[in-house]
Amino acid sequence: MKASRITLLLSTATLIFITSNLNWYGENWKDYLESDAKGYFAYLPAVFVYQDLNFGFFEEIQTVKYKHNGSDYDYRIPINDTYVNKYFCGTALVSTPFYLIAHWLSSVWGFDQDGYSYLYMVSQTIAAVFYCLLGLFFIMRLMELYRISDINIAISVVTILFGSNLFYYTVGELGMSHVYSFAFISIFLYSAKSYVEFSQSKHLIISAAALGLITLIRPVNILIVLSLPFLAGNLSSLLSLLKTLFLNKRILIFSVLLFLFIVSIQLIIYKIQTGSFFIYSYRHEGFNFLHPEIFNFLFSYQKGLFVYTPIYLIAILGIIPFYKENKFQAFSLLLFLSIIIYVLSSWWCWFYGGSFSTRVFVEFLPLFALLVGGGLQWAKKWFFKGYVTLLFLVIVLCQIQTFQYRYYQIHWAHMTKEKYWDVFLRVDKLP
Repeated sequence: MKASRITLLLSTATLIFITSNLNWYGENWKDYLESDAKGYFAYLPAVFVYQDLNFGFFEEIQTVKYKHNGSDYDYRIPINDTYVNKYFCGTALVSTPFYLIAHWLSSVWGFDQDGYSYLYMVSQTIAAVFYCLLGLFFIMRLMELYRISDINIAISVVTILFGSNLFYYTVGELGMSHVYSFAFISIFLYSAKSYVEFSQSKHLIISAAALGLITLIRPVNILIVLSLPFLAGNLSSLLSLLKTLFLNKRILIFSVLLFLFIVSIQLIIYKIQTGSFFIYSYRHEGFNFLHPEIFNFLFSYQKGLFVYTPIYLIAILGIIPFYKENKFQAFSLLLFLSIIIYVLSSWWCWFYGGSFSTRVFVEFLPLFALLVGGGLQWAKKWFFKGYVTLLFLVIVLCQIQTFQYRYYQIHWAHMTKEKYWDVFLRVDKLP
């Protein structure tokens, strides 16, 4: 069996073991719904249990029956004399199969069918693991298209899973949307690259569906379409891709309609809730494009991407083989990453509240996995060993910091330079 397949199987066993120990025993399952996760999840009981998309069940369920550790975060906002969910429905949509299985089993095994009891929460932990693994699978397929060797694919997958904040958002704060975005961005990148390579209609249709779900889960991530020049590889291929698209008008129109149909699900929900198709549920929150916090976003001790998850920085070494092969390819990827950093660092709350590292970059890890694989493919002899050693050290650092974050030695929002270095690698302070 290939090393990459063995890696995926071992990752599956590891994630199931860890999430079961962290989330299935005692009262731990009640911790699934914290902060934003309450809003992402609420669509499921609203549709399948209460048939109430204005979330009138909120007070009884989440402030009385399942009130836990004083957390009564209200995900609803008043609009047009009613309530709407601040968050988007995509995460709930893609986890629906797991929820429905839990709904059926709750009846069979005698659990409350109130949408929030034990099996419903367990089902969502399984959903998070499933989509993490699905994303890793399509990353492997993507790297195969770039002719990266199997052993280097295996190393890249291990590094991305355990050396980044993907691990934490799969087994820790797994109610957030990031692992789901990660999965569908992986699918989009693979299917889009496959369409570039083979021009098969099925890959265009899958790309459109994936892009629709990406947008429905977290709308800003539609920016992933700007990676198409990189996926094309050079200007000639990009122009050829555009030409092929317009020559296959029927498939193009179908794909566009499929994308619009998926995105329209949120608009239909808004219509049911408020009578209007278009609302802005984040109200006074938004982007400040004139004042991006790029340096803090990347390097601050409060939440800097490169400080808490340096794999993102180290992965950029992988741009070298892409540059040597084709300058267009390298510069288009750098331009894409620059745009993503600029846009995400322009959000009014650049550190995105409570989170481990810069959580909004989890979804773009497929590209960083590709860069890690490219770096390994390019590295030779002693440099290869040095690079692998560096990746191993990054994994160790990330796992220690993840554990520190879980036990509040790394604060969820208020870290400083002094606090960071006071606990840096201090495993002796861990419980």
